[in-house]
Amino acid sequence: MSPDFPSGTVGAGLGDVIGDVVRSAGRLTAAAAGLSGTAVRAPSGLPDRTRGQVLAHVAYSADAYTWMLELARTGREPGPRPDPARVARDAVLPAGPLAERLRESLGRFTDGARALPAPAWERLVPALAGWCHPAWYLLLRALRELETHHLDLGTGYGTERWPDRYVRWALDDTLTTLGARRFPLAAVTAVDLGRRWPVSAEGPELSGEGHRLLGWLTGRLPAAGPRLPPALPTPLPWPQPPLPGWGRLGDDG
Repeated sequence: MSPDFPSGTVGAGLGDVIGDVVRSAGRLTAAAAGLSGTAVRAPSGLPDRTRGQVLAHVAYSADAYTWMLELARTGREPGPRPDPARVARDAVLPAGPLAERLRESLGRFTDGARALPAPAWERLVPALAGWCHPAWYLLLRALRELETHHLDLGTGYGTERWPDRYVRWALDDTLTTLGARRFPLAAVTAVDLGRRWPVSAEGPELSGEGHRLLGWLTGRLPAAGPRLPPALPTPLPWPQPPLPGWGRLGDDG
């Protein structure tokens, strides 16, 4: 992981990451509050998703992350998991109530993160897909959710607005995972960040601005660059479960 973020133990940078999440949440909630009823029902940048569906998904994800923070804090499930069916119900709310729903859900998550005792950040919590991770990884998942879906909202927030610290971490996380999966890309260089990631023993090399590289890896942008290789592999579905893997539900290790 990037040295800007925790790497297995809760360190002094944890408060900075929470601050990044708070600022990202503020940008998204401000964008949501500025949408009219017509705009919130309009198509988003995601296929077959309205802006309302994107915002409802982010609110649901924040509720799920809050549930996992409470599990980390107490060691006990705090009731049933948030119901994914709520996404469909919330997506058709009027613009004002939907923006408020988003603000409240994100506020509960960031308040819970600020209040979580230090030992709890290292406890494993289960993602809905079945794999586990330390509670501190929730902050990074939330940041990825906020920045990616703000882009997907289609209101003019482009990859160039993604914070450099987020881009560095997301490239570290994504390219480490792709390397372990032998993705046929030799190396990736973010020219603006001064970083190069070896990925595989085969395939072309790709260079460009970090935010554009991440946009391509996430399926949000086409590959672009002055010396683009003639053939590039198709990025895998994103995001992949992180590496190192922390286990799945029911694993002994």
